[in-house]
Order: sequence, then C-alpha cells, then structure tokens
Amino acid sequence: MDHALVAAMDAANANEVPVGAVVVFRGKVIVTVRNRMRELNDATAHAEMLAISAAMKIVGSGRLNECDLYVTLEPCTMCAGAIAHARFRRLCYGAQDKKAGAVENGVQFFAHASCHHHPEIISGIGAEKSEQLLKRFFAARR
Repeated sequence: MDHALVAAMDAANANEVPVGAVVVFRGKVIVTVRNRMRELNDATAHAEMLAISAAMKIVGSGRLNECDLYVTLEPCTMCAGAIAHARFRRLCYGAQDKKAGAVENGVQFFAHASCHHHPEIISGIGAEKSEQLLKRFFAARR
C-alpha cells in the first residue's frame, strides 16, 4: 500500500484527486498508477481503471486472477465493476468513501448475488494516511 500512497501523493501534486493504485502479480509489483482524470480529460481515468488496463497488457491476459489490487480509496461503482470483470484475486483498499464508494458503502457491488466474481476484500490498509491526504487535498480547494 505504500507504493499506492506515493502514487496518491503524486496525484495530489498534479491537482488530481489523490488516489493511487498498485497491482501485484505473483508477489511482485507490476503496476503503480494514480488518478489522471483531469490530465487526460477522461472521467474513466481513475487509478483503478488505469491499473487494470496496464496490468492486463503486462500479464498478457484479460483475466487478473493471480493479481491483487491495492488502492488508497474504496472503489466506486464503475471501478468495482471493472475489478469484477478483471477477476482480481484480492482487492485491498485504504480509506472508505462514504459518498461514492461501492464496496462497503453505496451499492455494495460485491455483495449482490448477480455479481459474477467476488474477490477477497481487505479494507482499512493505510486508511489513516489516505484519509489525511484526501482531507488536506480538499481543504486546500474549499
């Protein structure tokens, strides 16, 4: 999660919402990315979406069932859907997102019987650092 937090700090420095993501494949970090929505003028350029795309290219497969995704903030509905389609083995995230989160909050995407893939979910990893980074980022803009 430390790599994801560094990526989130890079996002904040680039005036992006500070979210970072890391993909681990067979115990090795293969992708480290950050939010790039403003930079790319792309509403889908969340850290998770960019991580999934990059990891699939590196692994050479549309299935990431041997991969773990670490992200600093609870994924939104769009990202949760992509995580399910990518078939990650494990999703680990830091801070909860009470407004737009879709794992523990909101639609609770993976709790639905219709969700075709349920990764192992571990929440709260590095939550305090992620929450502090998000609070500082938004306090500076309000």
